[in-house]
Amino acid sequence: MARPRRKRPVLRRVFLALTALIVLLILVLAAGGFWAYDKMRASLPRLDGDQRLAGLAAPVAIERDELGVPVIRAANRLDAARALGFLHAQDRFFQMDLLRRQAAGELAEIFGPAAVKVDRRHRVHRFRALAERVLAASPPQDRALLAAYTDGVNAGLSSLGGKPFEYLALRVDPARWRPEDSILAVYAMFFELNDDVGRRESALGQLRDTLPAPMLELMAAPGTEWDAPVVGSAFVTPPIPGPEVFDLHKRPAARKAASLAPPADDGLEEAAAGSNNWAVSGAHTADGNALLANDMHLGLRVPNTWYRASIVRPDGLGGTLQVTGVTLPGTPTVAVGSNGHVAWGFTNSYGDWTDLVELLIDPKDPDVYRTPDGPKRFDKVQERIRVKGGKDDLFEVKETIWGPVIGEDHLGRPRALAWTAHFPEAVNLEIDQLQTARTLEEAMAVANRSGIPPQNFTVADETGRVGWTIIGKIPRRVGFDGRTPTSWADGSHRWDGWLAPEEYPRIVNPPSGRIWTANARVVDGEALRVLGNGGYDLGARAWQIREDLMALERVTPRDLLGIQLDDRALLLERWRGLLLRALSPAAAKGHPGRAEMRRLVETTWTNRASVGSAAYRMVRAFRGFLEDEVFTSITGQGDVPEEDRYRAAAQFEGALWKIATERPPNLLDPRYGSWDQEILAAVDAALKNFESQGRSLADRTWGERNTVRIQHPLSLAVPLLGHWLDVPARQLPGDENMPRVQGPAFGASERMVVSPGHEETGIFHMPGGQSGHPLSPYYQKGVDAWQEGKATPFLPGPPVHRLRLVPAH
Repeated sequence: MARPRRKRPVLRRVFLALTALIVLLILVLAAGGFWAYDKMRASLPRLDGDQRLAGLAAPVAIERDELGVPVIRAANRLDAARALGFLHAQDRFFQMDLLRRQAAGELAEIFGPAAVKVDRRHRVHRFRALAERVLAASPPQDRALLAAYTDGVNAGLSSLGGKPFEYLALRVDPARWRPEDSILAVYAMFFELNDDVGRRESALGQLRDTLPAPMLELMAAPGTEWDAPVVGSAFVTPPIPGPEVFDLHKRPAARKAASLAPPADDGLEEAAAGSNNWAVSGAHTADGNALLANDMHLGLRVPNTWYRASIVRPDGLGGTLQVTGVTLPGTPTVAVGSNGHVAWGFTNSYGDWTDLVELLIDPKDPDVYRTPDGPKRFDKVQERIRVKGGKDDLFEVKETIWGPVIGEDHLGRPRALAWTAHFPEAVNLEIDQLQTARTLEEAMAVANRSGIPPQNFTVADETGRVGWTIIGKIPRRVGFDGRTPTSWADGSHRWDGWLAPEEYPRIVNPPSGRIWTANARVVDGEALRVLGNGGYDLGARAWQIREDLMALERVTPRDLLGIQLDDRALLLERWRGLLLRALSPAAAKGHPGRAEMRRLVETTWTNRASVGSAAYRMVRAFRGFLEDEVFTSITGQGDVPEEDRYRAAAQFEGALWKIATERPPNLLDPRYGSWDQEILAAVDAALKNFESQGRSLADRTWGERNTVRIQHPLSLAVPLLGHWLDVPARQLPGDENMPRVQGPAFGASERMVVSPGHEETGIFHMPGGQSGHPLSPYYQKGVDAWQEGKATPFLPGPPVHRLRLVPAH
């Protein structure tokens, strides 16, 4: 009877020991937390007071507004570059580091083995060595600009009280910035905006080799009835070839069947890099001044791609110049913005800036390939990728006179990639001259001399005029159109230098007084031949923008913001009609899911990609599954694993609609007895996808799918950090093929509306704050305006912080 009583002291001692251990653990964690917090606070940017900066000719004043947007007041251009470099390093150094490492293939040095695959893909291009060549060949004024910016970056980094928090987490030290790293930051944007593996051209080459020519023209048509070029008219979808040309029922049996396994995200992939911009001449605005609007669509991340800044300095003519817009951290200039005389914006041009070169190998020596000057041996370079926590990765890069060897095609033929980015002339700092351009003509001339990834360049000036051209280098393609891979061995197919600025296509003050670009074709005829086709987007978005613009007179900045936020689903209207016809009473009878889908699509359709719309999501998914079904069966990819299939290009919309409405028997998948059955199979695939989680169809809204998650790179690797580092997830309207482009991790990286000379009336917001530091008050400030489409000012507001950079003696 005494034993239970003797246990109590033992249990009490165990309890006290456990309590002490827990308290100790809490204290250790708290101490660690305080240590980490203290370390992080040490790396916060300096906002006020005086800071010495070597190399300045005169003091520089930096005023930040309530969003943290700086106004830099400098005595000259080089001082402004030093100050901008200082700010970039203080607010965004890790982002800059990732840009240069991505371009150079050096991510594994800080991330370890997980990044080796990406590094190998990028190291093939050897951009670090090329950046060094570009720097060495740059004119003295450009080298001076990069040196000043670099000095500012390194001063900004070293003046932090501790290294940026990402390096604490990764347990590495940041490497100092070098002038050539700014060139690498530009090359990182080539990766973002161009096809660095020739994916589209490779797919077209495979179609060319496996389909009759008339079927290739249908499946890979260059445009559709949705085309809305500024110059020219819409293309007509080619006719459907008859069974004497192509008949699915006569294809080899092993390649007949296509899979209707649900693709990710309701059957449509994330959008490709793109953008919107447009300009309205003063003849059509409320105040008689030209307006320019730009929203550049990129992957959404923390911190945001762009860093806002306004630079005030003497203009060299006895006056003052103020240039306001966005900068790319890692580079010393304003990328997009307004200088009081001209305003400019970019969209990805999707001209043809890469070509796949089929290599003819000597049958007796696999290291020799044919060239116009006779046989040549591959240049072989050993590349070393340094890997944190692992052995260095060594691999061989084979180079040709046209570019690096990047693999083989479907027939095993080796191919090299010719890419504008591989040429030193493709990158320069001419874009910086936009800061001092005063007229439309001056700005367009600067654009045509500039070396960046080729973009649609839309511009407006203070006289009320508007224009368009290409910014970036355009290769002179000879002997072929660049559409599919081809051999360059005999010299009849080649690039013959670059177009001279006076040869660039241009549009100035068109009769409509309006210019618009949305990654689709802008021109026709000779201008289109010069640019080529690198995968123009479907014209539906450009068409909708054009119609919106043409419906307006006496345009205001808020009108243009309204177009940027236009989420009407005009393209999907006809697909809704097709879906309702497929879901006839007979088809829905005995199928509760089909009947419910019909009810929702018929009665709840809002004609918008709105977050609460299940009907929009269903119509979109139906179209996506039908596209996958038709394209896969015609191209014979039914026995190809899902991850290895090439997808339909944007322009396939024209062929898909033609096939779905004309219903040619020779293109009917042999698994089905009628087109009604094949179309209903796409309906059922969409239903299966929606019903897989056991929720009602009405709950499967577009907002559920279009929940936007803007994440920091570290939280992608360690999700537990997301609560602290990421923008809170939020359902947002918008989608592809409408002005308000929005995906879960893709969308407008900024929205800007501005009138040159009247910047105070402008509008700006972006999906991130100025600072990349999570303890900064400017880490996410302003995101809500972007999410809600608020018309917040283009110019920085009144200063709330003042920092003075003073020369160090």
